[in-house]
Amino acid sequence: MDQTSQRRCGLGGVIPVVTPSEMAEVDAAAPEPTEVLIERAGAAVAREALRMLGGSYGRRVVVIAGRGNNGADGRSAARRLIRRGVSVSVLDATELPPVYPPADLVIDAAYGTGFRGSFEPPSSGRVPVLAVDIASGVDALTGLAAGVPLRAEVTVTFAALKPGLLLADGPGLCGEVRVVDIGLDVGQRDVGLVTDDDLVATWPCRPRTAHKWQSAVWVIGGSPGMTGAPILATRGVQACGGGYVRLSVPGGSAASHAPTEAVMVELPVTRFDEIVMESVDRFGSLVIGPGLGRSAEVSESLCRLVRSYRGPMVIDGDGLAALADEEPFSAGTDVVLTPHDGEYERIAGRPVGDDRIADARRLAVQRRAVVLLKGPTTVVANPGGEVALVTSGDQRLATAGTGDVLAGMIGALLAQGAELFDAAWMGAHAHGLAGRTCRAVGTTATDVADAVPAVLARLLHGSSRS
Repeated sequence: MDQTSQRRCGLGGVIPVVTPSEMAEVDAAAPEPTEVLIERAGAAVAREALRMLGGSYGRRVVVIAGRGNNGADGRSAARRLIRRGVSVSVLDATELPPVYPPADLVIDAAYGTGFRGSFEPPSSGRVPVLAVDIASGVDALTGLAAGVPLRAEVTVTFAALKPGLLLADGPGLCGEVRVVDIGLDVGQRDVGLVTDDDLVATWPCRPRTAHKWQSAVWVIGGSPGMTGAPILATRGVQACGGGYVRLSVPGGSAASHAPTEAVMVELPVTRFDEIVMESVDRFGSLVIGPGLGRSAEVSESLCRLVRSYRGPMVIDGDGLAALADEEPFSAGTDVVLTPHDGEYERIAGRPVGDDRIADARRLAVQRRAVVLLKGPTTVVANPGGEVALVTSGDQRLATAGTGDVLAGMIGALLAQGAELFDAAWMGAHAHGLAGRTCRAVGTTATDVADAVPAVLARLLHGSSRS
């Protein structure tokens, strides 16, 4: 993702993401005439086209132009390219031939963010495609593709990112996205894409006088014979700066496989919440639920613990299932929920729909908690409506146990004093970056946990946050 514009949003400085309806309001409020904005957009597209072409002499470009502003942007770019000596053919998006004229580049300016319907243009073959604002046929809100859109190598989008560039089919069809400032003021926005710079700026400082109990985490999870998940969560805590980890498996023990530095404390299956509450004050956060099981006794203890404890908590895995029928968290309870799509459905009572941002927001409001909805693009929402989008991960994270590692990482950040919302998106971003450093095939959750310290050292080295 390249940000030609350095414009940031009010959400911790992250890059703003604007829905199609919000973008229409921004366009309508612009002080300059539409014609001026079109010329600026056309100039940006022409510059990118020349970069992709490697020059203008002898180059041939096909512009697919619709009848709205997106098409006008493409025609403006065509005029500029012609003035630079490029041979340009402008085709009407509603009357495309079965085969394009010979070209070195296709500019997709057929339909923009307001398009509804299906787009099935001829294939561009091996000719690279430059999309204007978003690949035509991709829903700018959900990222879902209709028809067979052209797969762009680069997309030039204006003023701010659109959700469809980051969700569902969007990333695969829009290629490298360049955000260009054409003079539109998107103002303060509640949805943003987080970057490495945001993580560095927000990461909690560790003072020289730090000691282990200032960042202590208690991981409660697993069940007899099923201890892998809480062990992975423990590794996540350690990898992300937790100074002390207590690991408890209700009714069992993880001592034979747990990290050497973890402290094992046994808990009973029944009423373990009472024992936890006796000594929980020394801990900065709890991580509850990975591999916990779904017995009635365990679920009852977990629910009582969540109702009683007032410190920061991360609830993951079976902990989410146990809370599915519980009332929303009371005011003052600090909770991060980390569902994947199946867990979301159990908690929310409905499946995740096409608009993942709206669904994460809805659950955050309903449960009065920060919600981290896992996916190729992770959506983090808080009850106030703020949303952070995390795109650092890839398919290497699609392996058992990586979510447990993430839960531990968030718990470690909470114990170090990070705010709930910040801890969730920072943990997800660092988790994704760590996954990208692992091997392309055969990556395990342990590999991801082991990669986290090096990734953080690279980002934080030389920073005041280190």
